[in-house]
Amino acid sequence: MSYIETYYRRALGPDAVQRPALEGAVKVDVCVVGGGLAGLTAALELARKGRKVCVLEANRVAWGASGRNGGFVSPGWAARYKNIQRMAGMDQAKELHRLSIEGADVVRQNVQALAAEAKPTPGILGAVRYEATDGLKAHRDWLQKEFNYNVEFKSRDEVQQLLVSPRYYQALLDPNAFHFNPLIYARALAAEIERLGGHIYEGSAVVAIGLGGTSKIAKTAHGSVAAEHIVIASGGYTGNLVPQLKHSYLPIATYVMLTKPNRDLIASAIRTEAAIGDDRRAGDYYRLVDGGERILWGGKITTKTTEPRLLGRLLHKTMVSTYPQLKDLDVEIVWSGLMSYARHMMPQIGRLQPGVWYCTAFGGHGLNTTAIGGRVIAEAILGESDRYKLFAPFGLAWNGWIAGRAAAQLTYWAYQAADLFRERKSA
Repeated sequence: MSYIETYYRRALGPDAVQRPALEGAVKVDVCVVGGGLAGLTAALELARKGRKVCVLEANRVAWGASGRNGGFVSPGWAARYKNIQRMAGMDQAKELHRLSIEGADVVRQNVQALAAEAKPTPGILGAVRYEATDGLKAHRDWLQKEFNYNVEFKSRDEVQQLLVSPRYYQALLDPNAFHFNPLIYARALAAEIERLGGHIYEGSAVVAIGLGGTSKIAKTAHGSVAAEHIVIASGGYTGNLVPQLKHSYLPIATYVMLTKPNRDLIASAIRTEAAIGDDRRAGDYYRLVDGGERILWGGKITTKTTEPRLLGRLLHKTMVSTYPQLKDLDVEIVWSGLMSYARHMMPQIGRLQPGVWYCTAFGGHGLNTTAIGGRVIAEAILGESDRYKLFAPFGLAWNGWIAGRAAAQLTYWAYQAADLFRERKSA
């Protein structure tokens, strides 16, 4: 299966040759189901320690959300810190935030070693659309005190010099965060796994799975894998292989558009190479690409895959409401991807039974969290640590089926209303 048309697909060039499908019987130490960033990171960490690994991917490496996202890498989780602290306690919440920082470092180190062509650009600007000077300064000070992590406060005047928009007030600039091409990065991880002796099979959907014996079995249409350990890391495209996982996450569609080129017009609005996001649950995230020739703009979520072109018009409307001067900047392509969200908004990372691991539900903050998720699962399999247990408070909560999807959509609309109310108070 080919990659869908996205900005990232265009940058692949001739090395996008599809890997072969699994044929025949294979025996390995660890079988990873899902060739997204979580599965690839787990496989790479294991391969680096000499374990014999294989990855089974139904489509292509990073075919889903792992290769279609905004490309933002920064600490944090999709869940708000206060909610993490409420569920896990103060000390564990701090440890989890440290893990999120480590996850961003894992990606940075892998990019430097393996994927310079992913073109990482430093800086993510977290802008707000309401008066928040005191709150942002307090958050800056808290990050420095608790985690020795430094971000920079930007006043409204400073923000206006970078973002020529009536919408924004203040911001925090994270100079340690960065943005890049996630599909090129994922393919670089895959190539390194293979260099270390691992195997990756594309077009190899797992159609049956046997978890009862000492040796776990994953079957595809034309082959099978026997392994001591199996890791389920299939994200928003997880099927019914493991019902406990299927019933514990919600597949949520997100949307991204790429504008047509117009360097001068774009420069009238956005005057920073840093990526930009805001703190709204119903927020936007965007960045300049191609040296400022285009904007890659993401936002909007739905609980069903809506026709991307319809969402493209809404994304364009949002862009123009933020930057009225960009009203004549047309959209070139729009795409979507399925993320997996648990109801508690934290990743689902853990052991289902001896030899069976899961590493999924990274929607909303996936690039650093997939990295640390893959690492802690690999550490557990290797017997190096039990850090995966930090995620125990965030279990496989029932997703609510159809009612859960409806609740997720209603919650999103409620966040939109709350965001709008807060912004109007500052207007």
